[in-house]
Amino acid sequence: MRSLRLRSNIDNLLTYGLVIIAYIVMRILITSGNISSSLQGQLVPITAYIVMAVSLNLTVGVLGELSLGHAGFMSVGAFSGVITATLLTDTIPMTWLRLALALLIGGLIAGIFGFLIGIPVLRLQGDYLAIVTLAFGEIIKNVMNTIYLGYDANGIRISMESANALQLAEDGKVILNGPMGAIGITKLSTFNAGFVLILITLFIVLNLINSRSGRAIKAVRDDKIAAESVGISSWRYRMMAFVTSATLAGAAGALYALNYTTVVARKFDFNTSILVLVFVVLGGMGNIRGSIIAATVLTVLPEVLRAFNEVRMLVYAVILILVMLVRNNLTLRQLFQKIGIKRRNSLANNKEGDDS
Repeated sequence: MRSLRLRSNIDNLLTYGLVIIAYIVMRILITSGNISSSLQGQLVPITAYIVMAVSLNLTVGVLGELSLGHAGFMSVGAFSGVITATLLTDTIPMTWLRLALALLIGGLIAGIFGFLIGIPVLRLQGDYLAIVTLAFGEIIKNVMNTIYLGYDANGIRISMESANALQLAEDGKVILNGPMGAIGITKLSTFNAGFVLILITLFIVLNLINSRSGRAIKAVRDDKIAAESVGISSWRYRMMAFVTSATLAGAAGALYALNYTTVVARKFDFNTSILVLVFVVLGGMGNIRGSIIAATVLTVLPEVLRAFNEVRMLVYAVILILVMLVRNNLTLRQLFQKIGIKRRNSLANNKEGDDS
C-alpha cells in the first residue's frame, strides 16, 4: 500500500511539474516575442480544453461512463460566466476578481445542472447514458438560441421572443441576443488565469482519484454489484464524479467565453463534446497527464497544419488515425514498456551505486 501511494504521489508531481514547466516555457516565449500571434491567441482555449479533457476523464476514464454532453455543461458555464461578469462590471472594477467570480458562478451553475441531470441519467448505463447526455447537450444549445437577456437601471429582463421585447431603457444593454449568442463581452480571460484553473482542476481531480471516495468510484466502475455488497453507494459516488466533472466543465466554459467578444451557442454542440472525448481517448482513459498532452497537441495541430490549406483537416484526421493505431498496437506497447522497465532499472542501479 505504501509503495502504491508513493508511486501515485510521484505520478501526481510529474503531472504538476509538466504543467508548471510548460507554463514557464510559454511565458519565456511570450516575453521574448518568439511566439506567433496565432499561437498566442490559442493559449486560453488550450487551457480551457485541458480543463475540459481532465474533467471528462473523471467521468469516462475513472467512473467508466460514456458522456456525450460535456459541451452542454461548458455552454451553461460559459453563458452564466458572461452574464455574471457583465452584471458586475460597474460593481467590481477589478478584472481579475470579476473573472474569478464568473468562473466560480459558471462552475456552480453547471454543477447544479449536472446534479439535476444526474438524478435520472445516472440510473442508466452504457449506451443509454451516452444518448441521454447527448440529448442534454443539444437541448441546452437550442434553449440558449431562444433566450434574450438584458439589463438596465430597472434590473434584469428576459424574453424568448426578441431583443425588442426586452423593452430596455436607453442605457440598457443586451447580453444574450438569441441565436447571435452573448454579445459585447469584455475580454477578461488570460493565460495566467487559465494556468491557475488547470492547477485547481488537477488538485481537485487528482486528490479525488487518490482519496477514499476515488477508490469507491473505481470500485463501482469495476464491479457495481460487488461494491454495493460491501456497503458502497453506487449512486452517491457516481453522482460525486459526475457533478465534479460538470462543475469543472462549467468553469472551463466561462474561461473560454470570456476570451472572446462574442460567443454563440452552436460553438458548444455535439462536435465539441466529441472533440473533448477524442482528447480523453487519445491521451488514455484514466490518464490525466495524457489528457493534458492530447488536448494541447490536438488544439495546436490544426494551426500548425494551416500551411496545407484545404487538405489540413484531412492530414489532421490521418494523424489521429495513425496515433490511435500506434497506441493500440500490442507490439509497440510492449516495446515501450520494456524501455520504461530498463530505464527504471538503470535509475535504481545508479542510485544503489551512489549510496554505496
